Amino acid sequence: MPKTPFKPFPIAPPLAASSLSEPAKQALMELDAAMFQWHRKLAKGELTGRLLAETDLDLEPSLFQGLMAVMRITHGVGRDRAQEPTVGLLAEEMAIDPSRASRIASELIARGFVQRAAAQDDGRKSVLLLTAKGKGAFETVRDLRWTHMVEMFSDWSESDIERFSDLFGRYVAGVLGVRVEEV
Repeated sequence: MPKTPFKPFPIAPPLAASSLSEPAKQALMELDAAMFQWHRKLAKGELTGRLLAETDLDLEPSLFQGLMAVMRITHGVGRDRAQEPTVGLLAEEMAIDPSRASRIASELIARGFVQRAAAQDDGRKSVLLLTAKGKGAFETVRDLRWTHMVEMFSDWSESDIERFSDLFGRYVAGVLGVRVEEV
């Protein structure tokens, strides 16, 4: 009986031909099925949508993702350095076309979550800055997300949480092609 409630695809020939044990092959198939379900929910905005539904924020998932992109750019998350967010960087961060990013930025501005300002290094360039309302929205969803995370892991042992974090980090590093040294 599978350990996860997700039905895996039939086994792929390269996995079937590998030297892994049958339980390891089965575990990888179950992991793949679970990752597919998780990614599908994330990509469709369902996970963010559920969190937003628990708040009184006037944001749809795509707008919240825009707000988060502004926050990540501002703080340099996943980048070499922090930068002043522009519509172009917003498009890049969200992996969308610039016209869609412009519409998202305009809507965030209209709703008071972001404001447009002149760049520090070039007054002709327009940048996006979080407002107090935008920072408050981020903090509301962040705190709600962590409330759910703490609850979700409440019946896990601390060593299981640490091991899961390590293994998932190694998995993501492998997907990104980054070599991780074991300690």
